[in-house]
Amino acid sequence: MNDSDRNPSLPWHEIVLQTLKRNEVRLVTYVPDRVLTPLIKAIHADPYFTAFVTTREEEAVGIVSGAWMAGMRGCLLMQTSGFATIPNALASLVVPSQIPLIMFVSERGTLGEFNLGQAMVCRTMRPVLEALAMENHTITRLDELEFIVDRSIKQALTTQAPVALILSPLLTGGKVFAA
Repeated sequence: MNDSDRNPSLPWHEIVLQTLKRNEVRLVTYVPDRVLTPLIKAIHADPYFTAFVTTREEEAVGIVSGAWMAGMRGCLLMQTSGFATIPNALASLVVPSQIPLIMFVSERGTLGEFNLGQAMVCRTMRPVLEALAMENHTITRLDELEFIVDRSIKQALTTQAPVALILSPLLTGGKVFAA
């Protein structure tokens, strides 16, 4: 039985937090994001994790990659627009070095998005992931979250290949825009 089965009332960010702990992912790097704020706050409040903010997504990729080489499991939290900055780091470091980078991406650029830049990156993110032969999953439902995150982490670690977990606004509620 999964934690989410035992307590279906858990919010998405608590399910992610528990799943990271079960898979011994201790290092969390991130670029601040409003949608991911509940997860970021929960991670900082839990002494199990080493978490810190980075100035750019490529920096976070480098830190998680170095940690993996030193024997520590880590992940990266970012929003869709940040993905546009990392294809080179993925293609030249993560993929050829077989680093199981676990990326959580809060999806912007869809479902009423007002920012053209966010929409452009959203339309190009999945084709770039596919071109890099990177496993990726868009999670839209709370009842599938724990299973997809848990199995994706396990697969990334076992196959030493990166994974992108795209958190849909259907799951997180997305960014709230002022009317």
